[in-house]
Amino acid sequence: MSSGKLITQREMARQNGIVQPLLTDLYQITMAYAYWKSGKVNDVAVFDLFFRTNPFQGEFTIFAGLEECLKFLENFHYSDSDIEYLKQTLPSDIEQEFFDYLKDLTCNDVKLSAIEEGSVVFPRVPLLRIEGPLIITQLLETTLLTLVNFASLMATNAARYRMVAGKNISLLEFGLRRAQGPDGGLSASKYSYIGGFDGTSNVLAGKMFNIPVKGTHAHSFVTSFSTLDDLQNVSVTHPETKAQCNLFQLSLDWRKKLSMIIGVSPEEASDGELAALISYAQAFPSGFLALVDTYDVKRYNFQGLPTRHNAGYNSNCGSNVTIQIPTIRSTRGYSTVERTLRSGLLNFCSVALALNDCGHRALGVRIDSGDLAYLSILARDTFRQVAESCQLPWFNDLTIVASNDINEETILSLHEQGHAIDCFGIGTHLVTCQRQPALGCVYKLVEINGQPRIKLSQDVAKVTIPGHKEAYRLFGADGHALVDLLQRSNERPPAVGRKVLCRHPFQEAKRAYVIPSKVEHLYKVYWSEGRICTAPKPLSEVRERVQASLRTLRQDIKRNLNPTPYKVAVSDDLYNFIHDLWLQNAPIGELS
Repeated sequence: MSSGKLITQREMARQNGIVQPLLTDLYQITMAYAYWKSGKVNDVAVFDLFFRTNPFQGEFTIFAGLEECLKFLENFHYSDSDIEYLKQTLPSDIEQEFFDYLKDLTCNDVKLSAIEEGSVVFPRVPLLRIEGPLIITQLLETTLLTLVNFASLMATNAARYRMVAGKNISLLEFGLRRAQGPDGGLSASKYSYIGGFDGTSNVLAGKMFNIPVKGTHAHSFVTSFSTLDDLQNVSVTHPETKAQCNLFQLSLDWRKKLSMIIGVSPEEASDGELAALISYAQAFPSGFLALVDTYDVKRYNFQGLPTRHNAGYNSNCGSNVTIQIPTIRSTRGYSTVERTLRSGLLNFCSVALALNDCGHRALGVRIDSGDLAYLSILARDTFRQVAESCQLPWFNDLTIVASNDINEETILSLHEQGHAIDCFGIGTHLVTCQRQPALGCVYKLVEINGQPRIKLSQDVAKVTIPGHKEAYRLFGADGHALVDLLQRSNERPPAVGRKVLCRHPFQEAKRAYVIPSKVEHLYKVYWSEGRICTAPKPLSEVRERVQASLRTLRQDIKRNLNPTPYKVAVSDDLYNFIHDLWLQNAPIGELS
């Protein structure tokens, strides 16, 4: 196996426990018996796994799930309990010799070629090519499809979120509680990371796949505190002096001072919320990121507050800060801080400044409801006021995390509104792929015993491209991918600088010459002779591959609205081969 972090057999079995030969449709096993009864044990087949349409009304897809496919092939084996279950489930007249055959079945004679995981892929181009004995390659169908379908859909969805968010905004996957069961949740965490997310809230996914784990706290943590009397311990250790700081008293003192800066009276702020934030800050003094929208507080008129005021402040930790009180600005007819955040921002800033006196820096806030663009701007404006007034430049750069049922359209709208959000926490729309719940990969027989096979349909989109094929990506003079070209495997590969005729598989008039500046052969052999011969890359490298592969596409192909279709073509030889075979296999009707 090639370099990279290797996974032991025991680890692979643990991670792959639910993926086994019985994770399939019954008709795969009944077909296997019919093949066996028909004497087709030694027949050799070629299957292609591909999809017909890009998801999410886009014009690209990210291929994912290859590593899990290889684990499946490596661990493929019918256990004694599997065989017993099949005996009880299948008709009683099935011969014992068939169960003996299944018991000894492995993937040693299977060959799997694939596009590199994390690559941009397109309709009709096979993602996997599976060659081997007909019965075993047929039995692999459903499991390979379930491993590739959701993985690729999920990675594509995540990549689209990454593109609309931009490279400077962090993306966190918060979807486990909304995912389609525990397996869906784990897969969503893994493949959203591949697609470009920066972390997950899913702790098990963090352990299993080495994904950064992130999280804050829930509204329930805030509402579990009623008054300041709920605080049991109020001290924090200064990291340098090791002195014990009274975080409770410092926070109260700062709340009085800050009320004149941000225009919120201490009477408007919830004491229970302050107690909760103090408690959370005490637990995580260097990781204090707080939810600030728990309470919706009634607005007050602050016209009587002073517009300028200087006050010296001497904390228990010995800091001396001169506070400059700016003019309180009016937004939408009321004080700077909107009602949803009046309590939360005052309490957060008070605790954050108290932590600063104790030698720690807060991280930021999370907003989980309301007008996210407006509230994020208000939060950033508040941080600027505090930074200027307290002469703490770092306060201006506190992180603002936004959650609350976010989708692609939400992010695009927030961009248009000039939001001040640094990080999106995305759950439901990401992990359930609400916009499109399935990719629709299919697994089709394209060759049997060296003879090509074609599936015909009145719906031309469902006609298969027959035979053993190779796939190449041709690049234009500007360095961008121009067309994916399918050829028969016995054809000479396209070459740089040599003119290639590229044809639409089914429309005779659509054809063009391409002179590629670069040619990329898309397939590598990953499994052959009973072993992994090209090791799957670590998750971090697959993640990098996604972004590198996306950069090879023109922007108009990747855009959110009305993207330009990417071209998938066949060689002239394969075009003629398809249509000759079509005519040979299409029945001739009779008019009367």
